[in-house]
Amino acid sequence: MSNIALKKIIKHAVTKQSQITDAFILNAILALSGGFQDAYTYVMRGGVFANAQTGNVVLMSVNFLEGNVAKGFAYLMPILSFVCGVFVADNIQYFFKNAKKLHWRQMVLLIEILSLFVVAFIPQEFNMIANMLVSFSCAIQVQSFRKVAGNAYASTMCIGNLRSGTSYFASFVRSRDHVQLQKSLYYWGIILIFAIGAAIGGVWSKIFGIKIILVTCIILTVAFFVMELDRE
Repeated sequence: MSNIALKKIIKHAVTKQSQITDAFILNAILALSGGFQDAYTYVMRGGVFANAQTGNVVLMSVNFLEGNVAKGFAYLMPILSFVCGVFVADNIQYFFKNAKKLHWRQMVLLIEILSLFVVAFIPQEFNMIANMLVSFSCAIQVQSFRKVAGNAYASTMCIGNLRSGTSYFASFVRSRDHVQLQKSLYYWGIILIFAIGAAIGGVWSKIFGIKIILVTCIILTVAFFVMELDRE
């Protein structure tokens, strides 16, 4: 093998590893934000889940069945807002996927930052509106950022990541293929960072109150500039 060919192989391998690392860093930042948002709405906004819409569906159904209509709607509205968020993110991708000045995912992050900024100034008397905005924010994030190191994942919830991480680990145990172990560790890393974000979000919400959601605006701004550096 010639020196030129060898250099090309090494360059490709280094570039690929850099892309994988960058992808993990970006998605880890988003997972930190996702965990923070979920804990924030649960602790500060009436026990509603911003991300885990399965929990909202269960609580909505129970409350409607028990005749607690107002409480049922408190869970229904974030679900509908989540649906709207997915719809909006999907259309942003469709119409702006070839945009040159700003990547369409950066547009999503800007919308998310703006939504969460508004949430910080919504009084607790209007928790339903705040929860709707946070659920919308989570939806556009989870719809727009769906892969880490080439593998499907979710930055705002854990169940799919738990399944995938465990499945890849089981594959590693059977085959001793370290690629499978690496994939498993990516998922478990994202889950750990999500948990850290949730812990910080829950504790800080109790200490600092409703405006602590502004921390997620800072986190997402970091993600925005990580993407900008990658584009450059």
